[in-house]
Amino acid sequence: MISGRGLAHTGGTLDKLESIPGFSVQQSADQVKENQTVPPDVKTGSDQPGVSCLQIRTILASVGCCIVGQTEMLVPADRVLYALRDATSTVDSLPLITGSIISKKGAESLTALVLDVKFGRAALYKDLQSAKQLAQLLMEAGNSLGIRTGAVLSRMDGTIGRCVGNSLEVIESLETLKGNGPDDLMELVTTLGGMLLEMTNLAPGLSEGRKQIYEAVIGGAALSKFEAMMTSQGVANQTARTLCSTHTDYYSVLRKSDHQLELKTLTDGVVVSVDGLVLAQVLQKLGAGRSKAGEPINHSVGAELLVSPGQTVQKGVSWLRIHFEDPAPGPDQINLLQKSLTVGNNNHREAEHVCTLVAEILQPQ
Repeated sequence: MISGRGLAHTGGTLDKLESIPGFSVQQSADQVKENQTVPPDVKTGSDQPGVSCLQIRTILASVGCCIVGQTEMLVPADRVLYALRDATSTVDSLPLITGSIISKKGAESLTALVLDVKFGRAALYKDLQSAKQLAQLLMEAGNSLGIRTGAVLSRMDGTIGRCVGNSLEVIESLETLKGNGPDDLMELVTTLGGMLLEMTNLAPGLSEGRKQIYEAVIGGAALSKFEAMMTSQGVANQTARTLCSTHTDYYSVLRKSDHQLELKTLTDGVVVSVDGLVLAQVLQKLGAGRSKAGEPINHSVGAELLVSPGQTVQKGVSWLRIHFEDPAPGPDQINLLQKSLTVGNNNHREAEHVCTLVAEILQPQ
């Protein structure tokens, strides 16, 4: 997988993975192309950090997967355009979004692709129809390259799971791989993975595909695969084993913030929702994200949601734990976070209706 970094309030897969000490996401183009001959006049990128070409080919043959970022030789145009989109106010340009995503997938020489296209308050597109338009453009571009492309339209009004922030999301992902994942995250993972198995004829249908993914997660096969991928991309064997062990102190490996602050509910009632966009924007200002490409981030900054939609709470109960260093959250930011939580009365209809994340599935043409 060729992935990207976070920008503005959005999170980036590469940033999350780099919160794991030693994880290298920089590889050259030939290093991630299995069984592909590189012409002798093409720079192989051996001067870049990361493992060698021979090692990566061995990894793909044995582990079967890796996650890397763009380089000067690997999808170079997207690397430049991605940095310029925010500066030129073209983050929401459908053609640029389509080109950015599908160029990376085309460079991976895929035969099948499932896209998770989000909509809602915390997503780029706020309504289902706009997200569907993007999904259809992505599918059209992918299929035109010979990649069998489908999409899942999923809601993103609040958080997915309970954690936001780089190190915290790695911890939650590892807990999910150990069979302790939140229901909404598991729903999304099994749907996306199950659809891919169906599209590649490794499962007779979506239901069976979801079952296979669920069993791979609950049974530990996915965790073993992630451990192997970590060590293959530079993480020390002992570090990977510690992170993947059943009972572990994650902060013996991952960076822990210097301070934590818990926010309390201001009223009794039933949790209706948490505005994920507000949460992400505040955390970005606290250092979890960046405003411009290339800026450093603090992997330890984040937040844990301590309540769930539909849960009955009393006034004064902790509902959010903020992990921070410098700067500390100010009064205005605390006020914004408190307003992001909606608590209704016990008869609040919205509180009784907890939506699933997956709204619609678009099968490849």
